[in-house]
Amino acid sequence: MSFFKKLKEKFSGDETKQETQSDKYKEGLSKTRSSFSGKINDLVARYRKVDEDFFEDLEEILISADVGVATVMDLIDELKMEVKRRNIKDSKEVKEVISEKLVDIYYGEEAEDVEQLNLNQNGLSVILFVGVNGVGKTTTIGKMAHQLKEEGKKVVMAAGDTFRAGAIEQLDVWGERVGVEVIKHNAGSDPAAVIFDGIQAARSRGADVLLCDTAGRLQNKVNLMNELSKVKKVISREIPEAPHEVLLVLDATTGQNAMSQAKTFSEATDVSGIVLTKLDGTAKGGIVLAIRNEMSIPVKYVGLGEKVTDLQAFDAHAFVYGLFADMMEEDTP
Repeated sequence: MSFFKKLKEKFSGDETKQETQSDKYKEGLSKTRSSFSGKINDLVARYRKVDEDFFEDLEEILISADVGVATVMDLIDELKMEVKRRNIKDSKEVKEVISEKLVDIYYGEEAEDVEQLNLNQNGLSVILFVGVNGVGKTTTIGKMAHQLKEEGKKVVMAAGDTFRAGAIEQLDVWGERVGVEVIKHNAGSDPAAVIFDGIQAARSRGADVLLCDTAGRLQNKVNLMNELSKVKKVISREIPEAPHEVLLVLDATTGQNAMSQAKTFSEATDVSGIVLTKLDGTAKGGIVLAIRNEMSIPVKYVGLGEKVTDLQAFDAHAFVYGLFADMMEEDTP
């Protein structure tokens, strides 16, 4: 069975969850797909055979989608080997190979599965959210609180971003919206003290998950990183194996700037996963692959819209489905 057929079969099942997921990715990646698919189709129309010029033009298309230069070089090498191995001459056949290799390059040697949150099965799970101001960190926390609550978990949120004007109030609004308690201090308070109180409150209320907001003043890098280090120390002192996740929230619309933020934060704290917001607002969704391949940090969630249900667990198969959905309709009966 062809790779396109496998993807169509995977996301056209009867399960509501699968249908919802495929629809979310297809709709959320419409801008990237429109740009990317259009360019790939134009490339295939211009070249009847697969030669060096074809690969050079394909390289430019992938770089323009923010896949990242290093990742593109790896991908092109993989494609050349696969085209040679399969003895592919017709450029039309390369579309499917590209989709297949995008999935391969994301997962590498790891098992092909949806990236799961690492939660404590025997007590309180603490998830720390980091990232610069304006990337959608507080909104992401609110959406994740809703999602975890829908799964039957008791959730508490801690308003540890005590410096940005309105951050505490914003998390408060989300708390009311999704029915989750927010632990907070006054603006300007010590973030570590807020997180400490959050842990105590979560424990006393028998909560399953504590979601912790943090400040994002990257222009004051040394202070910010010291602050994050202090917060992590407080968490680990109270719960030795925590935080169970340190999720770095990045704005997909900033492209390669998101890569530099990922490098800065991963140097200062043990980032365990990425949440890539506003993927629906960019034509350069390839940044997902660049972050995974060049930073070796899994993308655990993506933001595919404004609705509270538009935060989706990342699945490379669903991502590639969203990228190639139009081509699949053309190329598979």
